[in-house]
Amino acid sequence: MESEDVVKQELEELQKQLGKKQKFEGAIASLKSLLQRIYPSASPSLRKSFYSVICRVATVLKTRYTAPGFWNAGLGLFEQAHLLVSEPSEKANLNAYIAQAREHLHLEDNPSQASQPADDHANRGYLFEGHLTVDPEPPQPQWLVQSNLLSTAATLFAAESSQASAANDTTPEDASNVLQELINRLEEVVPLMVDEGTVAPKAPPASKEVVANLPVITLTEEILANLGKDAECAICRENLVLNDKMQELPCKHTFHPPCLKPWLDEHNSCPICRYELQTDDHAYESWKEREKEAEEERKGAENAIRGGEYMYV
Repeated sequence: MESEDVVKQELEELQKQLGKKQKFEGAIASLKSLLQRIYPSASPSLRKSFYSVICRVATVLKTRYTAPGFWNAGLGLFEQAHLLVSEPSEKANLNAYIAQAREHLHLEDNPSQASQPADDHANRGYLFEGHLTVDPEPPQPQWLVQSNLLSTAATLFAAESSQASAANDTTPEDASNVLQELINRLEEVVPLMVDEGTVAPKAPPASKEVVANLPVITLTEEILANLGKDAECAICRENLVLNDKMQELPCKHTFHPPCLKPWLDEHNSCPICRYELQTDDHAYESWKEREKEAEEERKGAENAIRGGEYMYV
């Protein structure tokens, strides 16, 4: 039997793989295998490690992945873990994860579907571009939809312009009609680009726990010398003096605590560089995760098109 240290290392590696779409389902399969073999005879400490990774699976699914294949894999893991764990609080959380997965997969009205082993769904998970799959692909990122719409509008404009310039008997009235038609078409395109879900939500205040744990430093002569003789608090604009108490943000900018508190009661960012602190708003944090992933996908698509390495034939 594997030593617990080795198993914990495996669990740590599997947890890292959960953040990569290409490895997510494989990581779930490995985790289920470990659960079946190791969990029943594991120590309380190792069981906690298993539970921690399972909770991470639930978090990743809720904040990053929407494809049914991923959620099917997660549901199978949650159901298997629910049969093995004995802690009431862990069972309750797993029940919640199972309910969320069933809701995402629209299984609420058909409980028998949820009881099927995850292996039954092994060929149903969404794979990746270029692979065969029976499940629909995830929706295109909003930036790609908007880019396609703008490209279409630009093509229409160029086509209409070339047609208008090619006509020898073009009159100002004809040009006006062409322009009006383009405007009408754009009016049809623009509403499709407006989606409430893509509008950046208003940033909530910084997390109270994060704010409470911000370090407070006392200004020494050395610190003042490094800051410069005209150093001031960016909020109250008063010059800093020896022995001033200053609260330091992770970006290393400092402020008087009484000045910074009202700001962080309404904002979650540094007043100078806009470095963002964590908030207590789960929806906002999930939105940031999705935006980060969309940005990575956009950069990846741009690099692929620029280099041509990943273009499909």
